[in-house]
Amino acid sequence: MSQGFPRRDFLKTSAAIALSAPAVLQGQNANGKLNIGWIGVGTRGYAALDWLHKAVPENVVVTAICDTYTGHLARAKDRVQTLYGITPKTYDDYRDLLADASIDAVFIMTPEHLHHEMTIAALRAGKNVYIEKPLAHTIEEGFDIVNEWKKSGKIVQVGTQNRSSSLYKKAKEMVEQGQIGDDHYVRAFWYRNSAPDDPAWRYFIPPEANPHNTDWPKFLGPAPERPWDPQRYFQWRLYWDYSGGISTDLLVHQTDIVNFVLSKTLPLSCMASGGIYRWTAKNDDREVPDTLSAIYEYSDRFQINYSCYFGNVHYGYGEQFCGNEGTIEVLNRQDLYFYPEKYRNVDTRIASRPEVHLNGLKDFGEQDGAINHFRNFIEAIQGKASVIAPPTVGQQAAISGHMATLSFKNQKKIVWDETAEKYHFA
Repeated sequence: MSQGFPRRDFLKTSAAIALSAPAVLQGQNANGKLNIGWIGVGTRGYAALDWLHKAVPENVVVTAICDTYTGHLARAKDRVQTLYGITPKTYDDYRDLLADASIDAVFIMTPEHLHHEMTIAALRAGKNVYIEKPLAHTIEEGFDIVNEWKKSGKIVQVGTQNRSSSLYKKAKEMVEQGQIGDDHYVRAFWYRNSAPDDPAWRYFIPPEANPHNTDWPKFLGPAPERPWDPQRYFQWRLYWDYSGGISTDLLVHQTDIVNFVLSKTLPLSCMASGGIYRWTAKNDDREVPDTLSAIYEYSDRFQINYSCYFGNVHYGYGEQFCGNEGTIEVLNRQDLYFYPEKYRNVDTRIASRPEVHLNGLKDFGEQDGAINHFRNFIEAIQGKASVIAPPTVGQQAAISGHMATLSFKNQKKIVWDETAEKYHFA
C-alpha cells in the first residue's frame, strides 16, 4: 500500500496548488464536467456514488476514489466504471488523492473522527468539499473547519440533506405563512428496531478483511492507538473514539431541520440521558447508547423534546411542529401532514383551515433530500446556486449533537454561550 508522503511536504504542495488555481475550479475537464474525488467508499459512500450520478449525470465525473480497505476500493472502482465509463484512479491515502491538481471537488464520506483533518487538508489543497455530517468530531474541530473555509474561498456543503427536501421546504413555507401560529415546542424522534441476532450498528464485517488489506493506522488517524480490531473498523459508530453515536449520527439531522423550518440557530442548553439498555450481551462491547433522550431549551421560549430508541420502530422517524394554531408533522422523510388546532371555544378562522397531506414520492418525486443536496453542491460550484448547508450551518447542527453527547457523558445540564462560542455545565 502507498504510504503517502510526509505531512509537511503535503501541506506545502497543497498550498502551492491552491495558490495556482482559480477561485473555484482548477481542473475542470475538456468536456466541461467537474472532476470529483471520493474519499470513503464504505456503506454510505458507495451508495452515494449512485446518488451523485442521479443528481447531475451530465455535469460531473468521478475520476479518483480512496479507501483504506481494498475490498471497498475494488467494489467502488467497478461501480464508477459502470456509471461513468472510465477507470478511476485509486488511492489508500487521501493526501495522495488531494495532491491531484485535476480534481475540482471531493466528497468526504468517512468516519467522523477523520472529518477535521481531511476537510482542512482538502481546503488547503484548493478543493471544493462535500463533507458528511457531523461537520467534525468535536465542537473545537468544527470551528477549525469553519475558519479554514472562510479563508479558502471554496464551496463547502455539509451533509444535512433534509434542508434540500421539498417536504421540509414546504413545512418552512407553511410556518412562515402563519399556518401553525406561534410555535414554542417541537417533538422529534427516531425509533429503530433490529433482530436479536442483528444488533444495531453491527455492520457486516467481510470475512477476508485483515491487517494486510485494511490499513488500520490510516483508519485510526488522530484517534488513540489500538491493536487491529475489525469491529472498530467496520462498526465504528459504536465507539466514542470515532463517533458521537445517536447524538451526531441521527439527532443532528433533526435539530438541524428544526432550525431550518423555524429559522433558529443554536440552543441555550441541553440535558440528555439514556444508556445501553437493549444490547447488553457480554460479548457486545459497544460504548455509545442505544437509548437517548434530550431536552433543548432556546433563548426565545422554545423547546425541542428529542428521543431515540433502538428497540421499537412503531413510530418511526419524525418531527412534530406544535403551534398554537396548528401542527405540522413530517414523518419518515416521506409524508407531511398539517392539522388545524381545535380550541375549546372554536375559532372558526383556524378550524376552517384544510388539513394537508403531501407525500415525497407522489408530490415531489423525491425519496428524501440527498439527491437534491448533491445537486445543490455541484450547482454552487458552477455558480448557479448557493449551498443550503454551509459550514456555519453545519457547525450549528454539530454543536447541538455534541451538547447532547457531553451532557450524557457528564450527566449534567450543558449551557451554550453563543457570544463566547464556549460551553459550560450547570
